[in-house]
Amino acid sequence: MVLADLGRRINTAMADLTRSATVDEKALDNMLKEICMALLESDVNVKLVSTLRANIKKKISVQDQASSIHKRRLVQKAVFDELVALVDCKTETFKPKKGRSSVIMFVGLQGAGKTTSCTKLALWYQRRGFKVGMVCADTFRAGAFDQLKQNATKAKIPYYGSYTETDPVAVASAGVQRFKSEKFDIIIVDTSGRHRQEQELFAEMVQISQAVKPDQTIMVLDASIGQAAELQSKAFKESADFGAIILTKMDGHAKGGGAISAVAATQTPIVFIGTGEHIHDIESFTPQQFISKLLGMGDMQGLVEHVKTLKLDQKETMKHIEQGIFTIRDLRDQMSNIMKMGPLSKMAGMIPGMSQLMGEVGEEESSQRMKRMMYIMDSMTDTELDSDGKIFVDQPTRLTRVAKGSGTTVHEVEDLLSQQRTMAKMVKQVGGKKAKPKMKRLRA
Repeated sequence: MVLADLGRRINTAMADLTRSATVDEKALDNMLKEICMALLESDVNVKLVSTLRANIKKKISVQDQASSIHKRRLVQKAVFDELVALVDCKTETFKPKKGRSSVIMFVGLQGAGKTTSCTKLALWYQRRGFKVGMVCADTFRAGAFDQLKQNATKAKIPYYGSYTETDPVAVASAGVQRFKSEKFDIIIVDTSGRHRQEQELFAEMVQISQAVKPDQTIMVLDASIGQAAELQSKAFKESADFGAIILTKMDGHAKGGGAISAVAATQTPIVFIGTGEHIHDIESFTPQQFISKLLGMGDMQGLVEHVKTLKLDQKETMKHIEQGIFTIRDLRDQMSNIMKMGPLSKMAGMIPGMSQLMGEVGEEESSQRMKRMMYIMDSMTDTELDSDGKIFVDQPTRLTRVAKGSGTTVHEVEDLLSQQRTMAKMVKQVGGKKAKPKMKRLRA
């Protein structure tokens, strides 16, 4: 994902500040200069970048008598908070409920990935227990119904459309009525797109909207257009009052950051982002979690939710997470699941520190590194797997034995144990309030 480059540059800038002997005005300015350059090269509006810089400087007083460590933490928190504010429009989004039929209508220009996004969203909700149906109201584009039909069949989602009816309003109304009568929770209506913003398109959207009365209207925007996303979303907002946005093609364009910040400036919430071509490549968008992943801090909440949707037998691991416990065996189980979830580069972003550990390497090398970590854990005893990792500190000879048994190095084993400790801390924050008993140290 190209946004990962932005995250690495921001992290490098903050790391340079951390390594500096003192946190003074010069060190702070150098860090802000690097962060602002990275944001500008990601096509973020210069006014937004200028505001972010001013807000960070306002929050940090380098003349303060606090220790350098305290100042560094203040700087890191200020940068995180301002990056979140950059992409957060502070608007609540519609949340469908099971047992009640909700209609979601998609709008947007042709080529933005509207039909594919319909399938992705339908599958996303289906995996969370919703009964979902799709309606093709795009009678303008040749092959639109065939595309939706093919996608829906692949995802095993019920669909409705017509090869003979040319009135999109009639098709949309009939499809929505059919799925409502069959007690579907979510009905997704795909509408026609155009190559440019034509008056006919807007009129058609209004007519379909009046006919199906959607609970939520989502506009699909191509992230590759960068700052132009603000103008497009405003143009659509004036004609079709949509309440949310899905940004597509976030996996391969350097302008993704600009698109997100531009859309946020319109006060319209981004609900999902498309991260690839496959039907599973969609992520719900939450500003805090997005920035956390961007900076390599992980997204434990997203990881836990994703594991639940897989419907695997993970009762023991989930029980541990709720208690604030995370053993090496839990790490092995989660990594095993991650290898089944799809592209490693995408899933690794959910694990704190893992995106840095993978480094600037391709998908194949990332996969090899993950496999080597699995080899390390497969070479451990049950006692070691069920421990919190301290057993290796007390008995360092275990490090050498595991490294030899897995065909890796002691350094790689130590890196894995460091990763487990980082995750254990995050898990403790997520569910640790319920966890009163401490783990007992086990010995072989």
